[in-house]
Amino acid sequence: MLNHMVKYEAAALDRTFAALADPTRRALLARLAQHDELSVSALAQPFAMSLPAVMKHLDVLAQAGLVTRAKTGRTVACRLAAGPMEDAMQWLAHYQRFWSDALDRLAAFVEEDACRPNPQPGPEPAPPVVPRTLRASPSGDASTPSPRRSTPRGRSRRS
Repeated sequence: MLNHMVKYEAAALDRTFAALADPTRRALLARLAQHDELSVSALAQPFAMSLPAVMKHLDVLAQAGLVTRAKTGRTVACRLAAGPMEDAMQWLAHYQRFWSDALDRLAAFVEEDACRPNPQPGPEPAPPVVPRTLRASPSGDASTPSPRRSTPRGRSRRS
């Protein structure tokens, strides 16, 4: 039974995060957050897309449980639904605690390392050995050797 619940919760989270992954759907949710309720046409008004395209985005949001729709006559009104977002926030809060603890440990390590005295500098390391063929010419100009030919030039057509 517990395994089934975990799978159900995972599927619901998957739908929530998939719905939130799209910037248009996030913008629709932001508009709904500013109003108690909006008709689909009012909700779609500022978007440069067709009403059927907005409806498809609303379908995804409704399947994720983030939006509810109610039809009164010919008008469909949309509202935010908080449940799936609360579940997502709880899931994120769990990982926020994990990352906060990990970052706190990292900060403590860096601070501890910064408080240690600096070791005395040792002798300078020897410069790397550069093969003679790779050294620059004494004049400072780079010289480019002419390409070698594998065989002497053959007869030309004019001869």
